[in-house]
Amino acid sequence: MNYSRNLLFVLVVLGFVSCADTHKNKAKTALVENTEVSQLPYFNSALFTPEWNKGTHKIPDFSFTNQNGENVTNASLEGKIYVADFFFTICPGICPKLTKNMGLLQEVYKDDPDIRFLSHSVMPTNDTVEKLAQYAREHDVHLPQWHLLTGDKDAIYDIARNGYFADDDFTKTQDIEGFIHTENFILVDGKGYIRGVYNGTLALEMKRLKRHIEILKKEP
Repeated sequence: MNYSRNLLFVLVVLGFVSCADTHKNKAKTALVENTEVSQLPYFNSALFTPEWNKGTHKIPDFSFTNQNGENVTNASLEGKIYVADFFFTICPGICPKLTKNMGLLQEVYKDDPDIRFLSHSVMPTNDTVEKLAQYAREHDVHLPQWHLLTGDKDAIYDIARNGYFADDDFTKTQDIEGFIHTENFILVDGKGYIRGVYNGTLALEMKRLKRHIEILKKEP
C-alpha cells in the first residue's frame, strides 16, 4: 500500500514538473516569436555575422534572363526590396517547398510595386527560357514581380557563392565543382545589401521574413 502511494506521489510530482517545463518552454517560444525588431543588420560575409553599421558588401552586377525572355539586371531592381533563392525545375527535394513558400510571399505582396522575388536556376543547361515559362505556368509565378532566372552557369554559381553567400557547402569545402542546393531565402534591400537569411522551407521563418520586409519598407 505504501509503495502504491509513493509511486502515485512520484507520478504526480513528475507530471507537475513536466507541465511546468512545458509551460516554461511555451513561454520562451512565445517570447522569441514575439520579440520586436525595429532595425535589421547587414551581412557582409558568408559567416552571416550581423553588423549594425552601414553594409560593406553589395550584390555584384549581374545579368540573367527570366521566364519571359527578358533581361534582368541590378538596374532592373534599383530601389526594390527583393528575396532571392536558388532552385531547379526538376528538383524532387526541397525546391517544391521553396517554390510554394515563395508563392505565398508573392500573394502577400502582389500589389506592392517595391517588392520583387528572384529564383535562380542552378541547372541552367536544363532550365531554358521555355522550361522556366512552363514552370511559371504550373506554379502561378507572375511577372513583373517574380522572376525565374537562367543564364551562364558560372555566373549563377559565382553570384550564389560570392554575392548571396547562399552555398553553405562551398563555404566549408571550397569545391567549385560542387552542386548548389540550398534552402536559403536571402533578403536584399533597395541598395543591394543583404539584410537577412531565412530557411525557405519553414513556416516560422516565412513569418519572420515578412516582418523583416515590413521593417525594410520603413527605412529611409
